[in-house]
Amino acid sequence: MVQTVDDKQELTNLEQERQRKLEGLRELGIDPYPYKFERSHFIKDLIEKYKDLADEERTEDMVTVAGRVTNQRNDWMFVDLVDDTGKIQLFSDSKTRAEHLQQLFPLLDKGDHIGVTGKIRRTPRGALTIDMETVTVLSKTLKPLPEIVEGKRRRLGISDVETRYRQRYLDLIVNEKSKDNLYKKAILMREIRNFLDSRDFVEIETPILNTEAGGAAAKPFVTHHNSLGVDLTLRIATELHLKRLAVGGFERVYEIGRIFRNEGMSIKHNPEFTSIEVYWAYTDVYDMMGLTEEMVRYVAQKVTGSEIVNYQGTELNFSKPFRRVTMQELVKEHTGKDLVGKALNDAFEHHCEEKLIEPTMVYDYPIEISPLAKKHRDKPGFVERFELFIYGRETANAFSELTDPQDQRQRFEDQAKERAGGDDEAHVFDEDFVNALEYGLPPTSGMGLGIDRLAMFLTDSASIRDVIAFPTMKPL
Repeated sequence: MVQTVDDKQELTNLEQERQRKLEGLRELGIDPYPYKFERSHFIKDLIEKYKDLADEERTEDMVTVAGRVTNQRNDWMFVDLVDDTGKIQLFSDSKTRAEHLQQLFPLLDKGDHIGVTGKIRRTPRGALTIDMETVTVLSKTLKPLPEIVEGKRRRLGISDVETRYRQRYLDLIVNEKSKDNLYKKAILMREIRNFLDSRDFVEIETPILNTEAGGAAAKPFVTHHNSLGVDLTLRIATELHLKRLAVGGFERVYEIGRIFRNEGMSIKHNPEFTSIEVYWAYTDVYDMMGLTEEMVRYVAQKVTGSEIVNYQGTELNFSKPFRRVTMQELVKEHTGKDLVGKALNDAFEHHCEEKLIEPTMVYDYPIEISPLAKKHRDKPGFVERFELFIYGRETANAFSELTDPQDQRQRFEDQAKERAGGDDEAHVFDEDFVNALEYGLPPTSGMGLGIDRLAMFLTDSASIRDVIAFPTMKPL
């Protein structure tokens, strides 16, 4: 039987015991919350430095490390210490340890942060170990770390998913996978920046607060600015401001930023998420297809070490050319019907999306659902747009950007009519954006990609909440 240790009375007793230990430390003249601590090494550096140390080999090397105690055995004879980089074993013989350690250890608990100085060696069983000579308390924990009971054994862990998301700090302490997910997402964002910066793109921040929410079909969050006396919306996309920058002369511009949409929640949706949008002057949607494919392949390699990853038991191959297929071709393939307009998109969403497992570029979208994309140069009723689908999920969206201000004005007017008819996700009319286009936007391609969704694939995470440090939760 597996269960979480959550009995309130047991926790209360444990907390009371830790409080007594805190007072005991102070009675010994020990500050349980000091200001700083100097260490000589991170744990991973010791592991690397002494990787060739033979079993049973001792050194005279004195090292100092710091971290959290995650386990102790045999009356603090063996201790597992974890820092931001790894785990190492500590040792202290209960029969020969120094008096100050004899006094200190009964006042310590799993979860405490300590600093340790001692000589490093390798045990007969091959464990790199520090023989503790001095121990400094760095932070006394007043609550026990969560544990999962498995028969007669206990291990650090959280079985309740809600608790993992609500108290992410606990999840990160006891769940190595959760911490690894966030590290990999950070690497993903860093490598996207490296990829684009090396191609002379520049990242510029755009406003989060807007007078109108534009750049996507989504319902915004609304707030109020007291000094101005006006309602503002949190941005639902970075598109329209980045294209204003392109009008202003930034030919290669992007932004990685937080986006806010007042819509439903699921394993694929969180009300606030991270996206990247890229705008590239003098190119079209087909150039952006190549850049997007190259970027996704590049970051997959950098994050996972391979261009082929396993997601929920399914292989995703980013190494081979992504399939490129029109929306009409896919709908015909799966339904046998030739459709246009919104009916085409509805059929695509219902019959095709979830079948697109391998990375697939779906292009040529109906004009009715693409108010910011340029009309197709060869196919009336369509626009030059593609979406990247992976594992049946839209991951990126791109256009040959609409640069004709008169066409854009008409599209906004059409969207305004739909909004007046009750579609609260129809695009708002942005007069200033049309005004910007009247000063001239060169031929430009643009692309937006959901970083959290890509992070899900590259970390094998089933839910978007697993790659967002603090996902939105309903209050208890």
